[in-house]
Amino acid sequence: MIHADLHLHTTYSDDSTITPKILLERLLAHSFIKVAAVTDHDTTSGISTIIKLASAYPDILIIPGVEISTPQGDILVLGTNETPPKPWVAENIIDYAKGNDCVSIIAHPYREYGMGDLARKYKVDAIETLNGASPSLANKAAQDLAKQMGLPGVAGSDAHQPLELCTVYTEIDASKNVDEILDAIKKGKLKIPPSARSIHF
Repeated sequence: MIHADLHLHTTYSDDSTITPKILLERLLAHSFIKVAAVTDHDTTSGISTIIKLASAYPDILIIPGVEISTPQGDILVLGTNETPPKPWVAENIIDYAKGNDCVSIIAHPYREYGMGDLARKYKVDAIETLNGASPSLANKAAQDLAKQMGLPGVAGSDAHQPLELCTVYTEIDASKNVDEILDAIKKGKLKIPPSARSIHF
């Protein structure tokens, strides 16, 4: 069983102040969250650097990913070291994820840049039902959406500042292996426990 923050941004996103060093320090300091998906805005340019730095710490696992901005709304792709080819429309991003054994997740559907009810049109792998930057009503609507679509719900901090890191997490029934984690998400072998908003530093 692992605990993961599945949505965060580093300084490779224009709007984040979280350096790779800070990210690794926060994961090292946390009592049990040792897995994080790096999902910078529309770029994977920092992934190789961050994974290389993390390799010095056996307890930490970085899941490569990206948050793609589409006209329909933001989509997280986990398991990719590169950005999908353009044009970036929802169908293309989801097809890219399926064709490359990645995981596609509708990010914060009921917040700014979210898909809202339009998400029902798409065959994604999961819905972000607990977003650390979203108000509770938006997260509740996302939970209802996931239930209605029969999809797993995942949690991510959507951190852009150091103190936001690891403020929520997903508990996943997998070992500390990227492929196993992605497979477990697709199969819904996960949960967001009541304590998922705990920080535990």
